[in-house]
Amino acid sequence: MKEAYKKSIEEVMKGLKAAPQGLSDEEVKKRREEQGFNELNEGKKKSTLRVFGEQFKDILVLILLGAAIISMFLGNGESALVIFSVVILNAVLGTVQHIKAEKSLSSLKALSSPVARVLRNSEKIEIPSREVVVGDILYLEAGDYVSADGRILENFSIQVNESSLTGESESVVKITEVVSDENVSIGDRKNMIFAGSLVTYGRAVMLVTDIGMSTELGKVATLLENTKEKRTPLQISLDDFGKKLAAVILVISALIFVLNMYRGYEVIDSFMFAVALAVAAIPEALSSIVTIVLALGTQKMAKENAIIRKLQAVESLGSVSVICSDKTGTLTQNKMTAKHVYVNDKVIDTNQLKLNNNLEEKLILMSLLCSDAISGEEKEIGDPTEIALTNLGRLYGLREIKIREEYPRIGEVPFDSDRKLMSTVHEANGKVTMITKGALDVLLKRTIKMYTYDGVIELTNKDKEKIKKVNKDFSENGLRVLAFAYKELKEGKVITIDDEEDLIFVGLISMMDPPREESAKAVAECINAGIKPIMITGDHKITASAIAKQIGILQNQGEAMEGYELDRLNDEELKERVEKVSVYARVSPEHKIRIVRAWQEKGNVVAMTGDGVNDAPALKQADIGISMGITGTEVAKDAAAMVLTDDNFATIVKAISNGRNIYSNIKSSIKFLLSGNTAGILAVLYAALAALPNPFAAVHLLFINLLTDSLPAIALGLEPHKKSVMREKPRNISEPILSKNFALEIILEGFLIATCTMIAFKLGLQGGNTAVASTMAFATLCLARLFHGFNCRAKESVFRIGVFSNKYLWIAFGIGVLFLNSVLAFEPLRGIFEVEKLSMEQCTLVYGLAFIPFILVQLYKFFFVKTNENTISYKKAISTN
Repeated sequence: MKEAYKKSIEEVMKGLKAAPQGLSDEEVKKRREEQGFNELNEGKKKSTLRVFGEQFKDILVLILLGAAIISMFLGNGESALVIFSVVILNAVLGTVQHIKAEKSLSSLKALSSPVARVLRNSEKIEIPSREVVVGDILYLEAGDYVSADGRILENFSIQVNESSLTGESESVVKITEVVSDENVSIGDRKNMIFAGSLVTYGRAVMLVTDIGMSTELGKVATLLENTKEKRTPLQISLDDFGKKLAAVILVISALIFVLNMYRGYEVIDSFMFAVALAVAAIPEALSSIVTIVLALGTQKMAKENAIIRKLQAVESLGSVSVICSDKTGTLTQNKMTAKHVYVNDKVIDTNQLKLNNNLEEKLILMSLLCSDAISGEEKEIGDPTEIALTNLGRLYGLREIKIREEYPRIGEVPFDSDRKLMSTVHEANGKVTMITKGALDVLLKRTIKMYTYDGVIELTNKDKEKIKKVNKDFSENGLRVLAFAYKELKEGKVITIDDEEDLIFVGLISMMDPPREESAKAVAECINAGIKPIMITGDHKITASAIAKQIGILQNQGEAMEGYELDRLNDEELKERVEKVSVYARVSPEHKIRIVRAWQEKGNVVAMTGDGVNDAPALKQADIGISMGITGTEVAKDAAAMVLTDDNFATIVKAISNGRNIYSNIKSSIKFLLSGNTAGILAVLYAALAALPNPFAAVHLLFINLLTDSLPAIALGLEPHKKSVMREKPRNISEPILSKNFALEIILEGFLIATCTMIAFKLGLQGGNTAVASTMAFATLCLARLFHGFNCRAKESVFRIGVFSNKYLWIAFGIGVLFLNSVLAFEPLRGIFEVEKLSMEQCTLVYGLAFIPFILVQLYKFFFVKTNENTISYKKAISTN
């Protein structure tokens, strides 16, 4: 809507044909057909044809194509046809990998899309933000990302960060009044809220005036910058390694070319062979295989309630050594239930309250008014603590919506994690009353009187001590406590935090949020995996300690610390003590950052959970920021690398297990590719240095590159996850993927395959037929690499982890064997691939020699590599479950 900021609320409502009760379903459908969805155009994606074309950009592929064209002009059409076929098949495979990875990432993006709270058919509901239409009434509160442009209808101290549009980092205080000035910039349209903005304080009700590309954000398309895909650190590392490896291989290929020329081979044959060797030896599929394994792994994690927003997080997950977790909803069920009420020096069970008692009724009414939660028959919306209050009211037939209509809210000071208080102002019977709820230790300092059965009396120090004792008793039993107070105000006064003084104490309401059933087991699993679980909460130290003991995080009282104690420590002192503390209570967001940094400075990889706006800095500071999907604000989700759709600590542990397995599978793929390529290089080098004929034709190397590289490597990336990874210590994140031991394994296994290949070649040469010898070498190398895929599955023997547990590897193996035997058996294919017919005895030799590396590696693993199950046992912590 053009210049909505210049119009009154009534004019905007009328102009957009909006209704106070919200749009009807029919009207929404009609508007969506006219306006489309509320989303930005992401820009034109690469077409499949373009992706396919980009597969030919590689310099080696271009050289190979050039060689094929030259070969064709020289009359060697069969060889050229094979080269073209192999290159095209490789390009098709690369295209399929790219598209599949892109689809996986797109589906993950859809899973993590934000929601919007709107009023429709007189009912407040949550919908995906893309379904918002012009004319919707939108509810905003601190922590929300705004999904559309709109005119403010009701304002409750809302402040909005509009830096994505204006570049100004300061939050803007919004108003409801008309802005009548001419030529008003976006930053000065203070009665408007714009898409892409962040609500940093307060709340508001907004009428949507523009959506999608019609919003101010859509006009400048600033969000496009956030959709650029970045390569992960692992991919960058592998690309760097690949370049160095390519340089070495090109030098070797050049050396082979010179030697072949020296020994009298034709220039074109020598050139073709050198190029084919380079193409076969360089693992050009490595980067795309890593991408697809990561993407498929994140899909699996998404199904298990952990949405990975950044691919590099998967790599870091396997190195996590510390998990800093919130308590409420993550380690506990997040189903708060009011258990006890304390009024007038009496503790009363919540099912024994008497509403004909003015004091008890007053406390319940105050709890319903000073909260924003709504408890419906089908869905509950709001903070779990406030939902417990509304459910308490419903237990006695009090509906929060009706009560709030009877005593309308005319002002408020929203809850703040530093202040630990929330206040609302209501008008009833000609009086204006401010109700304040929050943490007792904060609120009690601000009270001077107390409401009793006999009326209002002075609050003495003795009374305060009694209240504190009751609060302590509640906390020691793992109960969360909210204190309530009030005071009367002058009519028309606009309240601020300065008014939260000289209050009248009314009572306490205690609530229970029991630990999740699976938390104790997940904590035990963390400890066995060498991961330190830490609870960080805003709750009282005693309450937090009670829960932490139940689930095994806290071993003794000396391992708990409160925020004020942390404030007394400088960074060096905290660094010294951090390893001894398992529970942090009464902490602020600033404390979380200090805790994370202290652990990081000691060389740890830290995962941190959070859900609020103020948690965002700590989530960014952590190596793995984890946002809650249910209770988390959009700001927290945007700052996080991972979002939990079930807000469950056990899901974090499961995600770490998945991360470790994904990294392990990627290493298996790398080992397979590099050891196989090493075998080919060693075989060719040996033949060249020993003045033997070339063991392979160029087309042999291309065939091996196609069928024994990509398919088995991808299959290894899909290896079923092993539980044993959670009985190992966290991986050192600074350790290169190609460590000395890993590289030594690659070389030794490559040497085994190369030795068997050259034995087959020499046996073939004894018959005096170089073509037969070359065929035997080619078949042996091809088969040995296919068998070797099973060696690369795990550190342990395949007989321990299950011979048939990876069906994808068997499929890749079957395809490779089928194609190889087709080439060896059928006359037309033998001509194309330059192979000779082998006798039964020669075929038996080929299969036997190809199988030897597999047998030797498996025997070594079976007898000398012990499984984690034998070397590491579960600790007794798991028995506490």
